[in-house]
Amino acid sequence: MSREELITNTIEKLRQLSDSKIQEVSDYVSFLAGKIDDKIISEGIKTLTSTSKSYEFLHSEEELYQVSDIKEKYQ
Repeated sequence: MSREELITNTIEKLRQLSDSKIQEVSDYVSFLAGKIDDKIISEGIKTLTSTSKSYEFLHSEEELYQVSDIKEKYQ
């Protein structure tokens, strides 16, 4: 079923619902849209931080600790 057919079928079904049920569907669609927005924002932040040069100084920093410095190892 194509996207347009799904939308048309959904609209037809919505017309049969009571006002309170239509409000529930609207709230759920808003929730789903919010999740998509959150994912887009998270991906954008991830991209910005991975391409940022803000933490580049950490790559050239000398290691402060060695494995031999560990007193107790957890298995």
